[in-house]
Amino acid sequence: MSDHLDELRRELSGLDQEILQLVARRLELAHEIGGEKRRAGKATRDYAQEKEVVQRARAAADDLGFSGDLAEALTLLMIRASLTRQEQDSVAAAGGGGGRRALVIGGGGKMGAWFARFLASQGYAVEVGDPVGSTDDFPCHSDWRAVPSTHDIIVVAAPLGESNAVLLELAGRKPPGLVFDIGSLKSPLRGGIRALVDAGVRVTSIHPMFGPDSELLSGRHVIFVDVGHAEALADAEKLFESTMVVRVGMDLESHDRLIAYVLGLSHALNLAFFTALAESGEAAPRLAEVSSSTFEAQLDVARVVAGDNPRLYFEIQSLNDYGTESLSALLHAVEKLRSIVRARDENAFVQLMQQGQRYLADRRSS
Repeated sequence: MSDHLDELRRELSGLDQEILQLVARRLELAHEIGGEKRRAGKATRDYAQEKEVVQRARAAADDLGFSGDLAEALTLLMIRASLTRQEQDSVAAAGGGGGRRALVIGGGGKMGAWFARFLASQGYAVEVGDPVGSTDDFPCHSDWRAVPSTHDIIVVAAPLGESNAVLLELAGRKPPGLVFDIGSLKSPLRGGIRALVDAGVRVTSIHPMFGPDSELLSGRHVIFVDVGHAEALADAEKLFESTMVVRVGMDLESHDRLIAYVLGLSHALNLAFFTALAESGEAAPRLAEVSSSTFEAQLDVARVVAGDNPRLYFEIQSLNDYGTESLSALLHAVEKLRSIVRARDENAFVQLMQQGQRYLADRRSS
């Protein structure tokens, strides 16, 4: 029995190696296909082709006698890996940074490091200005002020509470290159942005709506905030031209009003969720014993929020001029729900859910 089990495990291990070798070959083919797409001027992502590949996988799984859901999940993972490879190749191929220099102020942070790598992949000679150093071994200056501001691009990725002071200092230096911040909020940066505009600097502002672990940008959003310099805005957008990112344009006030809901409300909801659990007196292991799929899904999101940077989350809540609007909406919604439940008003409860269904259906169809 033991010998046979060992033999089966060795066979399984061998199959795992064969599968991985086939995945590696698939990625190489994806690399070659990506090159053909670029030469033919075709988009990196082809949704019709992806659908066909997934359908073929499900049909094959059915013939082979295993779950179509498993086949689809595996296929989508491989498609995502292939797209990531193709997108990275496209960024490198289209990169216009050869012989040009970029400075990332705050490049020792997570998103600052992401931008340093992103610009380096386009051929820019990247330097980092950050007292904590560079996680990717880019040339680093502990004080960015000690470096002449002559770079072709300067990215301000400092903590939100410090970014306005950095922008104001840059305005005094009048750098000749493109300058943009990547802050989650823009209203706290009004003064610095306005000073740069008044100084005649090519300045704009962007907000990447993804985290520092993101590799594939397909389906991700980057918000480009128009601060009054059309050329700078176009130059910043051009940096993402070869990616599959969704580019969204808006003005500063619209950005912060929407972010109050997109980030402020969603963060607050999860903060309230795990605070209610932590202060409920119910032990986490006991709750896990009776956990539902909905509860688990909410826990997964709450864990991400709880594990993130609390100071950044505080800034997003406290520094947004529109922040209390979304918090008031949340308080109103919770109080409304509590009143309906206390009154045992089934009709009002049904109407509340139907209102949500209509709203979410409108979002899906837009």
